[in-house]
Amino acid sequence: MFIEYEGLKIKLHPQVYEPAEDTFLLARNLVVREGDVALDVGTGTGIIALLMAGKARHVLGVDVNPIAVEMARENAKLNGISNVEFRVSDLFERVDGKFDVITFNAPYLPGEPEEPIDLALVGGETGREVLDRFIGEVPNYLKPGGVVQIVQSSITGVEETLEKLDSAGLTPKVAARERYFFEEIVLINAYARW
Repeated sequence: MFIEYEGLKIKLHPQVYEPAEDTFLLARNLVVREGDVALDVGTGTGIIALLMAGKARHVLGVDVNPIAVEMARENAKLNGISNVEFRVSDLFERVDGKFDVITFNAPYLPGEPEEPIDLALVGGETGREVLDRFIGEVPNYLKPGGVVQIVQSSITGVEETLEKLDSAGLTPKVAARERYFFEEIVLINAYARW
């Protein structure tokens, strides 16, 4: 099964998060510039990494789900995009270097993952564990003046995320939001203060 978006053909897999409203909110608001080096954490099908590759010099997409990494590689080939690389990594575990832009569509449902697909949705006992770990580590991978773009649900506490980003030395602001039945999906842009 495939979807098409902004000229990309994206192959889907039942164990990989299918691009949805949160993905497209991020896609419409990407701040990547010509020549940037970008990192997409939790890359899934690779759609965000492939969109960033249109401007960025190089994009690294990482995902804890090996099936997602395989799909993302297939999607890069399918679309003839070569300035992107994908690897299996639990957040920054296998990431080196610093980046101009780091994107993360955070998992936010409380609980424990049981299948590979759950890794894209379940963020730990409170739903914040994965996001909090990301915020704690992201400053080590951001270039001076770089930006982090996080998509999250209002279910997991937007104010808490803004406070934690501020404490990590970033200047965060809500850049976009969309309301759905029981939640609001929020895009936060956080700029390095160094």
